[in-house]
Amino acid sequence: MPLLDTYYAMETPEGIELELRVAGVMVRSAAWVIDLVMRLLLYFICIYAFSWLHNVGWGIISILVFMLEWFYPVLFEVYFHGASIGKRTMKIKVVHDNGTPVGWSASLIRNLLRAVDFLPFFYGLGLISMLSNRQFKRLGDLSAGTIVIYHNPEHEELAEFPTTESAPMNLPLTLQEQKAIINFAQRAPNLATERAQELAEIVSPLTGVDKSNAVMQLYRLANGLIGRQ
Repeated sequence: MPLLDTYYAMETPEGIELELRVAGVMVRSAAWVIDLVMRLLLYFICIYAFSWLHNVGWGIISILVFMLEWFYPVLFEVYFHGASIGKRTMKIKVVHDNGTPVGWSASLIRNLLRAVDFLPFFYGLGLISMLSNRQFKRLGDLSAGTIVIYHNPEHEELAEFPTTESAPMNLPLTLQEQKAIINFAQRAPNLATERAQELAEIVSPLTGVDKSNAVMQLYRLANGLIGRQ
């Protein structure tokens, strides 16, 4: 096992225990350096493209640099399966604590809190936080409920489920109940149609009286829970 890496056990609703390999400090640092180089290249491109406009150009450059610095990782994490260019290169990705794909709110929280993790200098607090828990979570991960793991193609199907229009929750649910809906949506595509339908009908107060649409309704609710539009 590589230095400063570990395993994170996660039990599915079906009672199956999965082991996710958590990314440690070294590999995450390497991914961060790669992403920094990519951002610097984009900054130079912006300067080259707009500096000739003088004050107006530098105003545009400042806006673009701000957007790149704060939203570069968010866009990649949400739209590219939890992995920025650096993370994809190092074969790691960000997911929710329950292994589901990271959504907008969680990604925004974990990346905006990079400013706190950076304190007092060069990610000092972030490093202390990562070395203080078994999942190597920096403060942003602790606040957002996310974890960085190695990309495992064998488990990729557990992190994806059909993207549909999202639906609002019509009943108050506990965190565990919300996780159960997301976990169902992850595994339903691999179940027999009859079995998926049978499980979906158990939560008829959520899915409504139309039993034929129960599975699709749970997909909609799951998409809403992870922040998909």
